[in-house]
Amino acid sequence: MSPGSGRLGRGNPLSYPIGVTLGALAVCAAWAPFATVDQVAALATVALAILVYTGIRLATAFGKLPNGLPDTGTVRVARIRQQHRLVTRSWLEVAGAPRRWLPVYFDPALLTMTETEAQLSGGVLRTADLHLYPSGRARDTEPPGRLVDNPTRPDPDAPVLAATATRLTRRLLFDAQSTVAAPFAALLWIYIDGGTLATFTGALTVAAATAIWLAAIRGSDPS
Repeated sequence: MSPGSGRLGRGNPLSYPIGVTLGALAVCAAWAPFATVDQVAALATVALAILVYTGIRLATAFGKLPNGLPDTGTVRVARIRQQHRLVTRSWLEVAGAPRRWLPVYFDPALLTMTETEAQLSGGVLRTADLHLYPSGRARDTEPPGRLVDNPTRPDPDAPVLAATATRLTRRLLFDAQSTVAAPFAALLWIYIDGGTLATFTGALTVAAATAIWLAAIRGSDPS
C-alpha cells in the first residue's frame, strides 16, 4: 500500500480533492458578508451543490455507493491516461467479459503501475501495494479522447515525474485550465443580477474556484 493510502494524510489520493473542496467552500464563505440577500442565496446554492456532489464522489471512492464493478473477486487491471479536451484523468482498464473502464483518483504510484491483479472488496480495488479510489462509476465503453497505456515495464523516470506532478502549485495550475469559462459565468451573473466591479470580482472568483473544484473532485491527473 502506498504511503498515506490508509488514511486521509498528505500522501492519500483523496487529500488533494478534499482540500480543493474546502478551498472552494472558503471562497463562497469569504464573499458572503459582502453579498446581498439574493447573492447570499446564490452562494449558499453553490456551496450546497459542492457539498452534495463531493459527498457522492467520496461515497463512491470509499465503496459506499456502487461503482459498476462486482463487490468481490479478483480482476486484471491496467492503468491508462485519458486526454479529452481540458480533461485528463487516470482510468483502470478492467479485464473481463465485458471489459470495463473505471476512473480513479490520481496516485503517483500509478505512473509505475503495470498490468496486475487487483482484489475487489466492497467494490473497492486493491493491488498488492495500492489502494485505488474510484472517482466515478465504471463504464463498458472506452472513455472518449486520447488514451495512453502505461508501459509494460515501469518507467525509470517515473519517480521524478511523480515528484513534479504531485506539487500543489502544479496541480492547481493544471486544474485552473478549466476556469476559462469563469469570466463568462461572472458576466452572466452581472447581466441577471446587476452589480458593480466588486460583484463581478466575487462572481469570477467563485466561478473559478468551483471550476477548479470540479476538475479535482472528478479525479484530474496532473502527470
